[in-house]
Amino acid sequence: MLRRFIILTLLIFSSSTFATAQTSTNESENAIRNRRNAWTIGMASGQLEGLYPRFAAEIARVLDDGDNLRILPYLAYGAASNIEDLLYLRGIDIAFTQSDALEYFKTERKVRNLPGRISYLMRLYTTEVHILATADIKTLEDLRGKKVSFGPPGNSAALTGQIIFERLAIPIDAKLIDHTQGLEQLRHGEISALVRVVGKPVDYFTKIAPDSGLHFLTIPGKQVFNDLYSYGELTGDDYPTLVRKGETIDTIAVPTVLAVFNWPRNSDRWQRLQKFTNAMFAKFDRFQQPPFHPKWREVNLAADVPGWTRSPLADAALKSLTPEAQAGSDSKAFEDFLRATQGGKSVNSAQREKLFREFISWRAQQSVRP
Repeated sequence: MLRRFIILTLLIFSSSTFATAQTSTNESENAIRNRRNAWTIGMASGQLEGLYPRFAAEIARVLDDGDNLRILPYLAYGAASNIEDLLYLRGIDIAFTQSDALEYFKTERKVRNLPGRISYLMRLYTTEVHILATADIKTLEDLRGKKVSFGPPGNSAALTGQIIFERLAIPIDAKLIDHTQGLEQLRHGEISALVRVVGKPVDYFTKIAPDSGLHFLTIPGKQVFNDLYSYGELTGDDYPTLVRKGETIDTIAVPTVLAVFNWPRNSDRWQRLQKFTNAMFAKFDRFQQPPFHPKWREVNLAADVPGWTRSPLADAALKSLTPEAQAGSDSKAFEDFLRATQGGKSVNSAQREKLFREFISWRAQQSVRP
């Protein structure tokens, strides 16, 4: 009987001790869970071969502050799809997209009140529109009624390509084909052209053999794109197997945008974005130094994005910086470049954009010289 009592007592004690330990463990894990989730930011980047994931990873690296701020980038489909994620996917606060995304969603998707729901923190680098065609296609007009691939659904070209051909009033047979498969179909004449929107130069094009019979098309009539895009060009230095030395293919460039959802002021998600934004602007000079991607050096924090509204959080963070910091680390060097090349002559915004891109290219060449 005594033995039975002792065993029963031990079992009760053990159960009680286990229950206490279990409760303690649960409480501890709950505390960890709350702490780990308190200051996380969800960020939609892009497809692995693009620049969005590289930039997102670098942002996460610079801004990481343990439990005080943690960026969680994820691979996504691209510019158009990222706007959908920003609007509808739980836990997404920030997305990489491009300047024409709002135009697409307003005109094609008929989404209402976009400026009230989405704004931008900063304009990032620009990416060039590449339209690669078969030998029989000499101009964009020759593509009328022909098959043109815009890449997979949701990627940048699927968004920009439709806008380009609609504004030029050139109806085409649009195809959404994976980029690798699209290039193979182009080589075999199954489609007449393909469109990609990427920062030049990119291996996808540089690896094409000089005897491929493929070539880039000029995008004419840039005046119909001035409200969305800036000047761009493809040269023989960029793509020696596709563009003759000394030749320039005029195109348009699409600004990349770091977009945010307009959470209600002082809400939990708004406070997270506020912390992210303040850290992003305060530490921005870090991004413009090695080993970070050189396209960070193209960023002017004060630059506007046509058709977009700057987030009030970005406005407040911007005002805390000096004018030099707002313009980026190369602002003085660029002004010196302007004086040297223009002799004090005034330039408009489109010319300034073109000259800035020439400055970036010139500086890159200087940096590799012995």
